[in-house]
Amino acid sequence: MVDGSTDLETYRVVHQQLQDLVLMQQQQVESFGEMIRNREEESVRAKMYDDVVKELENERLEHAKTKALLSKESEKLQFALGEVEILTKQLEREKKAFENALESIKNKTLKELNKNDKLKSKCNDIESKIEKQEDILSSKEDQIKELCHQLAKQKATLKTAVQKAVMKVRESMKKEDMVLSYMSGQPCGGHL
Repeated sequence: MVDGSTDLETYRVVHQQLQDLVLMQQQQVESFGEMIRNREEESVRAKMYDDVVKELENERLEHAKTKALLSKESEKLQFALGEVEILTKQLEREKKAFENALESIKNKTLKELNKNDKLKSKCNDIESKIEKQEDILSSKEDQIKELCHQLAKQKATLKTAVQKAVMKVRESMKKEDMVLSYMSGQPCGGHL
């Protein structure tokens, strides 16, 4: 039975060794699985790293483009700001010139208005004097008309008086002639 027990013992040793081997293989499989998972994670990390690196490169490229665009736009902005400054200074000069011209025109206008006011005042004074002179002339004309009327009246009165006087003188001369003719013996009606 030594052989039977040896076989059993061998079987146990072999069985134990096989179990150890299976356990070892199982551990190795688990270890390989862990390693594969780690490698997969590392692979994923490496892929993520590559993606991140590519993204970073793209970002750097975009940043460089943006920086170049910013630089170009900054130049344009500086140029535009320069133009704005020039135009602002020009506008200030033109504004000052306009204000000076406007002030000059205001002063001239004020002088002209004062001059016009003085001329209007003079014209009003002259018109007033003319009205007074016209009133005086009208009064004088009325006086002249009155005097002419009185003169015409006096002339008419004087003419009538002269005519009457002439008639009296004629009558008187007739009487004288009559008296003289009577006295001298001549017939009447010799002179008149």
